[in-house]
Amino acid sequence: MGQISEFVVTILELLSFLFITAIGIAILWFIVAYVRDVTQTESTLRRNYPVIARFRYLFEHLGEFFRQYFFALDREEMPFNRAERSWVYRAAKNVDSTVAFGSSRDLRPAGTVFFVNCPFPTLTEDTVEPGYVQIGPYCKHPYETDSIFNISGMSYGAISIPAVRALSKGAKKAGVWLNTGEGGLSPYHLEGGADIVFQIGTAKFGVRKPEGGFDEEKLREVAAHDQVKMFELKLSKGAKPGKGGILPGAKVTEEISTIRGIPVGEDAISPNRHPEVTSVCDLLDMLAFIRETTGKPVGFKMVVGAYGFFVDMCEEINKRGIETAPDFITIDSADGGTGAAPMSLIDNMGVPLRESLPHVVDTLKKHGLRERIKVCASGKMINPSDVAWAYCAGADFVNSARGFMFALGCIQALQCNKNTCPTGVTTHNKKLQFGLDPHTKSERVASYAKNMRKEVGILAHSCGVPEARALKRFHARIVLDTGRSVSMDELYPDPVINKAAE
Repeated sequence: MGQISEFVVTILELLSFLFITAIGIAILWFIVAYVRDVTQTESTLRRNYPVIARFRYLFEHLGEFFRQYFFALDREEMPFNRAERSWVYRAAKNVDSTVAFGSSRDLRPAGTVFFVNCPFPTLTEDTVEPGYVQIGPYCKHPYETDSIFNISGMSYGAISIPAVRALSKGAKKAGVWLNTGEGGLSPYHLEGGADIVFQIGTAKFGVRKPEGGFDEEKLREVAAHDQVKMFELKLSKGAKPGKGGILPGAKVTEEISTIRGIPVGEDAISPNRHPEVTSVCDLLDMLAFIRETTGKPVGFKMVVGAYGFFVDMCEEINKRGIETAPDFITIDSADGGTGAAPMSLIDNMGVPLRESLPHVVDTLKKHGLRERIKVCASGKMINPSDVAWAYCAGADFVNSARGFMFALGCIQALQCNKNTCPTGVTTHNKKLQFGLDPHTKSERVASYAKNMRKEVGILAHSCGVPEARALKRFHARIVLDTGRSVSMDELYPDPVINKAAE
């Protein structure tokens, strides 16, 4: 009994010592912070309100997390609200995605899209799976796929090794393609066995000469991988049109520097465009060079800006011959995502997909090129309604990056550019990567893609068509400023076809 009492007394004495020490350290910190604040000249608040002003910056930093979990309503948070993210999480976990009582979505704001149900919806026994679409009929190795929802470009470097592994394995399980992003082809992209779209950014990482420009031998080496099905030349992306990729130096490890051909630890700033491409003619020449060198389909990705570009391109293609056309075009939205970009570009530059996608589809139709050139839609489409709208607008495929980031466990912490991502998706900190298990997350990636395919199909069947690619513009309505809605085919009627171009 005496020994227990002595032990308790010892513990109490130790706790008292630690408490007094902690108080002393706190007082010392307060004194040091006070002196530093009143003597510094950089911050007015800290000089006028020493110590106390420091908590403002702490609360400002924590504010985004508190808003996300405690203050923001289900439908008001940006860039993705809680309702949108919750559907992705449930779909990725393959759990019940039904909701009760009624929708919390407000259908009154201008621009709201909703779909028109058919009086006689498609019966279950009459539904069909999306058919195969061929890309690159004039290539030595055309690509065929029945996928309707694919993984958009996320570079190894911008995202972590476990994230790439999970995406690669999940894409294979779901039968969707995986875009490498502009950071080059890594072993982690290949190890899952998925179909791969190799993206070529303005710096040409992975297929470049040390001094810049294409290295034909490296291009052939990449194309030699059977998994690499297509090549995508990136002209611009939605979050930063007119600006090249940005990879902070903290993310440039030795392995990434080897894959990309850049110095370790230095910021990787890609050119704001391909230096060799100064016109539509140059663009078509470069696409032809890549196609001839690799033997595989090649297209380009861009966010729409000046509308005249597509008219000029179509006219030049019809002069040269239909075989010279890009095999596909990926249209990114002005509200697309990125790991790092200037706010001035993220907030202000480019045309949103809701306007640009119908424009591009109609321009191709007008010039008789719609069947030749396949159209991929990309940019902030993570829910079935977004994807179904894109098919109504005329897309052949839909790609998403941030949707699959949520499937990996992303919580929208907005830390992508700081190498401090708490879920291990966009960091190279091994401690933070520890929580992202590639095997478990690959299952969630696959489930997300499969459930997307299923629920877009449900919308299509309600509209009276057997599968997603059968959706047309008259199946969607858009709310106007007046509060009334109008059919999408009235806003974007079929263009007059240029018979001379066909």
